[in-house]
Amino acid sequence: MKKLSNGSMHKDKISYIAIASDVIHPAHIDLIEKASKKGSLIIGVLTDQAIATYKRLPSLSVKDRLVMAQSIKGVCKVVLQEELDYTNNLKKYKPDYLFHGDEWKEGLQKQIREKAIKTISEWGGELIEIPYCDTYPDTLRTVPYGVGTPEYRRRSLLRLLESKKTLRFLDVHNALSGLIIENTSIQEGITVKMFDGMWASSLTDSTAKGKPDIEAVDPSSRMTTLNEILEVTTKPIIYDADTGGKPEHFAFIVRNLERLGVSAVIIEDKTGLKKNSLLGNDVEQTQDAVETFCEKIKVGKKNQLTDNFLIIARIESLILCKGIDDAILRAKAYIDAGADGIMIHSRLKSPDEIFQFIDIYNKFEKRKPLVCVPSSYNQVYEHELSQKGVNIVIYANHLLRSAYPAMLNTAISILEKGRSLECDSNLLSIKDILNLIPGTI
Repeated sequence: MKKLSNGSMHKDKISYIAIASDVIHPAHIDLIEKASKKGSLIIGVLTDQAIATYKRLPSLSVKDRLVMAQSIKGVCKVVLQEELDYTNNLKKYKPDYLFHGDEWKEGLQKQIREKAIKTISEWGGELIEIPYCDTYPDTLRTVPYGVGTPEYRRRSLLRLLESKKTLRFLDVHNALSGLIIENTSIQEGITVKMFDGMWASSLTDSTAKGKPDIEAVDPSSRMTTLNEILEVTTKPIIYDADTGGKPEHFAFIVRNLERLGVSAVIIEDKTGLKKNSLLGNDVEQTQDAVETFCEKIKVGKKNQLTDNFLIIARIESLILCKGIDDAILRAKAYIDAGADGIMIHSRLKSPDEIFQFIDIYNKFEKRKPLVCVPSSYNQVYEHELSQKGVNIVIYANHLLRSAYPAMLNTAISILEKGRSLECDSNLLSIKDILNLIPGTI
């Protein structure tokens, strides 16, 4: 057994602590000091995959967090903990003492605590809980260092793709909808379900501005909306750039998005006046030539400045009834041109053609992350798409579509009743609306 810095040896006693944070605050120091005095201390560093099941990823990679833990005074050994559940590591190292703050007696980790107690009791181990230390700044407890910077946000999508099988994105059209995506979550067992990021749709942005979805909102206006969202949120954003415009214009879009901290842009392989894809062949829509669209992808990749910005190619072949073979041909060509991902779209009510595409796509030698938007085939479950191998599921316009009927019904009620009392039950209270945004009161 390794000799500790204080010169003592714990030949037959082992302490264990798990750490997820990349900020070592006073609560951690207190815990580590007490644990190292009871036994030779093993620290389990939670992987990104484990952390992603219940909260946002820390700013540092797991590799960096391992190095950080190894440098802490009093630590004998550092190992990975690959699950939020302690069971596997506890059984592997059989510590005499498991140390933890007492805050896990309630909430999400209550079940984990109970299971850990049961596990260590198998060999007579003891759980030692330390009163939670609340002396460090609130900002360090709630938001990882650097989380709001463009660099952090831009690379967060890549880290999430590496950490989770399937990501869940929801449409954002203003700062308030961004806050909903940022803060909404539900607990299921020992995991927390949340939205991994935001889809900055051209449809919802133009509709919120009262303009048609025909690329009528200029890029500068859309960048203003993005800035408002970025100011109050932290999760990654995928930007809907429609066709991307001319290759020369697309280069500027890439640079602007990258500078703001947006993680990815999706461009669709259509030309001419933009029409919503779900209209299909009911309106005139022209698909771009493969070679021309590939050139646009190449221009975008040439002009990006970092390695953590993604250009995703959206294929409209199924939308325009050109078939699976054409979609597959384009997917291969776009990836060869440098696309970092593929979005496949369909307007059918059944997901069958999407599944057919995925089955072939998964066999690609140079497979890239796959994006699906189940707006038409909305009966399909998220877990079904995940099992098929879909990497990102985008719910593309649901917040705006749900907001409009609610507002319309309120307006009609006021007109019909001549007062607002009847719609009160559907409204946030004055107190709640004032407390909705921090700093209002």
